[in-house]
Amino acid sequence: MDHDEPEQEAIPLLSIGGRDDELSSSRPSRDDGVEPSFRHRRIIKDTDEKHHRKKLSGDVHDDEEEGFLPGRPSVEDITGAGFEDPNLDADDIGDLEEDSPYPEVRSAVANTDDPTMPVSTLRAWVLGLAWAIFIPGLNQFFFFRYPSVSIGPLVAQLLSYPIGRGLALLPNVRIFGLELNPGPFSVKEHVLVTVMAAVGAGSAYATDIIAVQRVFYDQRWSFTYQWLTTMSTQLLGFSIGGIARRFLVSPPSMIWPANLVYCVLFNTLHHADYSGVGKRDGISRERFFMYIFIGSFAWYWLPGYLFTALSYFSWVCWLAPDNVVVNQLFGVVHGLGGSLLTFDWAQIAFIGSPLATPWWAEANIACGFFFFFWFLTPLLYYSNVWYSQYLAISARISYDHFGKPYNVTQILNPDATLNMEAYKKYSPLFISTTFALSYGLSFASITATVVHAYLYFRKQIWTQARRSLREQPDIHARLMAKYKEVPDWWYGGIFVTMFICSIIALTAWDTQFPIYAFIVALLIAFVYTIPIGMIQAITNQQVGLNVITELIIGYWMPGRPLAMMLFKTYGYITMSQALTFASDMKLGHYMKIPPRPMFLAQVVATMLAGTVQLCVQSWMFSNIPGMCEPDQPDGFICPSTEVFGTASIIWGVIGPALQFSKGQIYYGLSLFFLIGAISPVIPYYLSKRYPNRFFKYINLPVIFNGTGSIPPASAINYVPWVIVGFIFQFVLRRRNFAWWSKYNYVLSAGLDSGVAIAVIVIFFFFQLPESGAAGTSTIQTWWGNTVYSKTADAKGVPLRSLPPKGWFGPETW
Repeated sequence: MDHDEPEQEAIPLLSIGGRDDELSSSRPSRDDGVEPSFRHRRIIKDTDEKHHRKKLSGDVHDDEEEGFLPGRPSVEDITGAGFEDPNLDADDIGDLEEDSPYPEVRSAVANTDDPTMPVSTLRAWVLGLAWAIFIPGLNQFFFFRYPSVSIGPLVAQLLSYPIGRGLALLPNVRIFGLELNPGPFSVKEHVLVTVMAAVGAGSAYATDIIAVQRVFYDQRWSFTYQWLTTMSTQLLGFSIGGIARRFLVSPPSMIWPANLVYCVLFNTLHHADYSGVGKRDGISRERFFMYIFIGSFAWYWLPGYLFTALSYFSWVCWLAPDNVVVNQLFGVVHGLGGSLLTFDWAQIAFIGSPLATPWWAEANIACGFFFFFWFLTPLLYYSNVWYSQYLAISARISYDHFGKPYNVTQILNPDATLNMEAYKKYSPLFISTTFALSYGLSFASITATVVHAYLYFRKQIWTQARRSLREQPDIHARLMAKYKEVPDWWYGGIFVTMFICSIIALTAWDTQFPIYAFIVALLIAFVYTIPIGMIQAITNQQVGLNVITELIIGYWMPGRPLAMMLFKTYGYITMSQALTFASDMKLGHYMKIPPRPMFLAQVVATMLAGTVQLCVQSWMFSNIPGMCEPDQPDGFICPSTEVFGTASIIWGVIGPALQFSKGQIYYGLSLFFLIGAISPVIPYYLSKRYPNRFFKYINLPVIFNGTGSIPPASAINYVPWVIVGFIFQFVLRRRNFAWWSKYNYVLSAGLDSGVAIAVIVIFFFFQLPESGAAGTSTIQTWWGNTVYSKTADAKGVPLRSLPPKGWFGPETW
């Protein structure tokens, strides 16, 4: 190893609240195990820095672009990106030797590490596993109830801090050779605990399959089947995410913006001080967070309980509650959201915090929303395309040609297969204009993702495939090089084990889902994990595979609803789980968590959480009378199960051939596949032709998929989101970068935290009592809680009434 630089003096790393110790570590030395080719590249600070910035902005001749100039690193050297990175600000790349080139990362992540800090301690595991039992169990219990509440990882992150501080007061005795109290509750322990709480916080997708089998198809299969299916769908994604980490975690350009909010909250709670915080005067981050948290908690009581019209702020509709056109244009439930405002942070952040997503990505989403939902949707609706005027302009349900919710029971045989004669007598299936467009945009995003990844990411994918995980160019990778990496065969072993579990579950029970179809589903997940993951890591937006997997299996194996659900789960959820785990790995990368404890925490917590969810669900179906019945007295009506089951019939029984094939009502939407495949080529070549223009910021997969949450989301979740993002991520970031760098992510964490705690308090103390009837004759009846529900928008009134014959649509279908 080389020792051509003198040792640096030790500098303070973190000041941990709760104890009088001050942890410290050495400044990252050059003897860090990184390849010399990266370790010895330097930035020429004066004249060459100007050249370097010109290179980043594109003002460098092509002959310089291809080769490496001594002392002048290329974009790839700085970011690991083999493409023109829209997140890189050429005017603010910082000290490339000692920090990240991305100002967002610098402001949220410490550029130092203390390898001696405790991580995988007894108390961290006890607390993390306790959360992995409590949160999944409670969330699964309320998952089947309406109204419901969900406890997210943010709550665990907040509550774990005082609990960990309390555990640090215990005597330091040994239990089974492990220290009970190794010192102050460290930020690394806190991260490990939060990761264990997060991996099972949401209901495992496979539990919905099991519930639908029981409620819709009367299939009550053994707990062994349930466990094998749930574990395989969860951990197959984990293994794929681990294998793809060299593409999605290690490169500095994969910043994963949502993780930066968590990093700031960790560092704020533990009083971390690092260079990226900046030198701006003012109150500390800790005090700022507490002010925002308290304010957010107190304010949410108004839009969340006392004055809910502030949440659904469709003020124009209140002035003309019965005017259908006004309500369609300005409504926020079934309308297009022209009212613009909401005073509820939960509504604004419904699709993700606008303070975490880069502005250029938010601008892409805004363009997609304005074009497709404020221009194209009214154009289609008021032209009565797809007979849409007989339906609400935006709705999340499917309809029959009587304008009523589609009654799938009228077209089923006793064995839950399609009765074509009954279907011909009843009705074709209709969906609202926004719902139809969301399908078309989903089709476009699938093909656009593949083309975009080839055009923009092929060079980086090839480079990362050959590069060692330790051979990464930024400070965080060099710091992580001190820790033992997880061998690929660990992830491969989990994949093989879960693959076998899947085959057992699919063949030992009558799933009607052949192994070759299961392999195709996994191939889809494999193919899309890296391109979709790279887009998400850069833009904070994930392209979904739910519609395309439903479409493929619906055409391939019509009339098999269980096979449809399984194909969708193994194709879509496997990919989604892979990216969830990759995101957690990036969080560990930022917070300098050794990879092997992180691996064990993710695997163990995932298996424990999935088992707890299955046990809770089994107990509920065995012990709660009338479970999933519409009139269940305690509110356990299973709304998600009903939606999931109806979708299984629409896609698995009726099938896409009766909706999207030639001659069917929504055949025109298939053109979106072609639009998605062609459209990324245009901005790509324009960005090459005009490298200093805005074309490099155009991201077609984000434009197509950014509005993918509509429905159930509506304009109320997009327009205020864009407004807030523009103010903070564009205006404030440019005009007062010092304030933005110090407080922006703290503001996001404080707002999210206050709402999360307020939602839980309101639910358990004011909504859950009396079987959800608390306040129904008092607070819930006043004008501020009812005005928005008495409008044509809330009622979903269509523009046209039914014709004299009593139904609309084609004469034959």
